[in-house]
Amino acid sequence: MKSGVPAGTSAGADTETPGPRWLRVHPASPFVRGWVALAAIGFFFFRDTFERLLQGGPLIDDRFTGRAPWLLLGGGVLVLLTVLGYVLSWYFTRYQVAEGYVRLNTGFLFKQQRQARLDRVQAIDIVQPLLARLFGLAELKFDVADAGESAVRLAFLRVDEARQLRATILASASAPARNPADLAGPEAVAAEAPEHAVLTVPPGRLVGSLILSEQTVFVLAGGAGSVVLSALTENRSFYLFLIPAALGMAAAYWNSVTRGYNFTAAISPDGIRLRYGLLDTQAQTLPPGRIQALRVSQPPLWRFFGWYRIHVNVAGYGAAADNGEGSSRSTLLPVGTFPEVLTILSLVLPDPGTPDPAGIFTAGANGRSGPAAAGPAPGTDDGGFVTTPRRARLLAPLGWRRNGFAATDTALLIRSGRWWRHLVIVPHQRTQSMALEQGPLARRFRVADLVLHTTAGPVSPRLIQAGLDEARALLDAQAARARAARRRQTSEHWLEQVRPPAAERPHTEEPNRQEDRKHG
Repeated sequence: MKSGVPAGTSAGADTETPGPRWLRVHPASPFVRGWVALAAIGFFFFRDTFERLLQGGPLIDDRFTGRAPWLLLGGGVLVLLTVLGYVLSWYFTRYQVAEGYVRLNTGFLFKQQRQARLDRVQAIDIVQPLLARLFGLAELKFDVADAGESAVRLAFLRVDEARQLRATILASASAPARNPADLAGPEAVAAEAPEHAVLTVPPGRLVGSLILSEQTVFVLAGGAGSVVLSALTENRSFYLFLIPAALGMAAAYWNSVTRGYNFTAAISPDGIRLRYGLLDTQAQTLPPGRIQALRVSQPPLWRFFGWYRIHVNVAGYGAAADNGEGSSRSTLLPVGTFPEVLTILSLVLPDPGTPDPAGIFTAGANGRSGPAAAGPAPGTDDGGFVTTPRRARLLAPLGWRRNGFAATDTALLIRSGRWWRHLVIVPHQRTQSMALEQGPLARRFRVADLVLHTTAGPVSPRLIQAGLDEARALLDAQAARARAARRRQTSEHWLEQVRPPAAERPHTEEPNRQEDRKHG
């Protein structure tokens, strides 16, 4: 027997453990997953027949009249074997939720068991590809710490069963009020927790953000360069480079629109619920206590409209967050206004650890010294941020006033970028390790970079060009803060790590009311 167990999970020796009964996925599941194979078989055997019908010709070519029965027999046998494989795949695919684990058994000849601890679940998603939506089915994806990919994928269940099972598992993963050993499948389900809608991204804003995105700037710059080169050299071949660029940009825009369409965020006792997608829809539940790092970004052209995006690192997503699907899963806000950014931050970091959260987040996302200012001296602060010393301004003539850090009682904030603004927030307990880096030029100007190591993902916390003394002091202080924060975190249940009840907190888009709420 072969056992595939990702990091953060463990496998038992017996795949058919006694106790609660094992359940099967929906019978249509293998056909929803493998419809491409059936379509390929049909295309291979019936393509010529279909073309002849369109042209008004005979159903069977005269050249294959004698072999037609054998071809049909071969095609029928191939389809029958494919369908039989699907049936066996469905029959030997079973799952069980019991004893604090979700288990999945698969395989006919080569059997495999995957299982994940419920209290180690980092995130749980309900995914509906287009064909699954037509059948009323959904896939349930579980992510656990350091798995690098989804630990368990139940494909496919009826939508209502998937929602009930997700609610049951999250009830165990979020708090110990429900005994995981009592969870034995849909017969022991928890009611889906109520939710409070927080924000919705309008389709017009999503399309506008794509038009004003970085890739548009680069494509337009490349197009302008091709036109100039064509005019100067009188060589029209440079225009050919615009064709693949235009096709690639159109495909990228389409993917971004289909993934981010109808983006909705809501808060519930289970966590932050995200829903998005045009053709393939996804309902994602992200416990705020499991977010490792967060980045608020603002491209240059978005500044005219006051738009921002938010990406996060989650332990279970791993390196998969770099691909298309993982990138959408690690997006907490595709495009939003600054009041919406403050609202999302209040959900992720219920206790910001400062009496003026709106002020320090505003300084981190938008703050900088005025153009007429001489610049902060070493050790002084700018809106609560310690910035790059003036002596190192030659290393970053445009960004040295922006680069800086600030520490609250619960998180470290790192800001950077003059044109492409970034604000990175790392909760103290999520700091795994740190390193000081200093090149020859940095040694000359007595500055250093401080790198914080968290889980893999789109966010890479890095404080650049900090004063050497300030960087050393921050290294020691942050290590102490991380140790103290980890000592205070005594449970794997994420709901115990944040202030309850999140769903009852008032939500507003006015920044000046953030202090009254204290972000949760």
